[in-house]
Amino acid sequence: MAKRGGYHHGDLRAALVAAAQAAIETGGPDAVSLRDLAQSLGVSTAAPYRHFPDRRALLSEVAARGFADLGEAYARAQAAAPDPLTALRETARAYLTLAFGRPGLFRLMFASDLVDAADAPASLLQPAAAAWEGLYRAVAAADPGADLATVKRRAITGWSTLHGFITLVQGARLKGFMTEPLTEAELLEAVLDKTLKPD
Repeated sequence: MAKRGGYHHGDLRAALVAAAQAAIETGGPDAVSLRDLAQSLGVSTAAPYRHFPDRRALLSEVAARGFADLGEAYARAQAAAPDPLTALRETARAYLTLAFGRPGLFRLMFASDLVDAADAPASLLQPAAAAWEGLYRAVAAADPGADLATVKRRAITGWSTLHGFITLVQGARLKGFMTEPLTEAELLEAVLDKTLKPD
C-alpha cells in the first residue's frame, strides 16, 4: 500500500537517509530533524520512527554509509593503481575527495562523537574500521619490509597531514599570502607528497 507522498512500505528508510544526506550538506548535522524530514517527504511525523528510534540513529546510518563509500573508494583506487606508491597516493586523494566533495558528511564522520560513543552501533563501527583498514593496507603495501610500528606510525602521521590540511582549508585558515605563488593544485600535490613521506 502506497504511503502519502508516493513512498511504498519499505523504502521510506532509504528516502530518509537520502534526505538526511542532503540536509547535512546544506546545513550540517544540526540541520537534520526527523519531523522536518517527514514533512519534506510527505509522510506523518510518526512514520520515520518506524525506521529510526531517534535522530542520532539516523545520523549514525548516514555516517555508516559514508564510511562504506570511503572504503569502497579506497578499494577502487588501490585496484586501479599500477604500483603500491600510486595506490597510496590515490587512496589519500580519495580521502581528500570525500572531504572537499561532501564536507557535511565528512564532518559527520570525523568531527562528531558518533563513532566514539559508548553505544555506537556495530553497523557504524564496522565500516569505520574497514575504512581505516583500507588506508592502513595502502600504507603497508607501499613498504612491505616495514614493521608493524613503522606502518602504524606512517598511517597515523600521513592521515594527520591530510586531516590537518582539510581542517585548514575548510576553516579558511590558508590565506593568499601564505600560499602564493603555489596554485591550489600544486598545494594539493605537495600535501599528497608529504603523505607519502611522513617519516
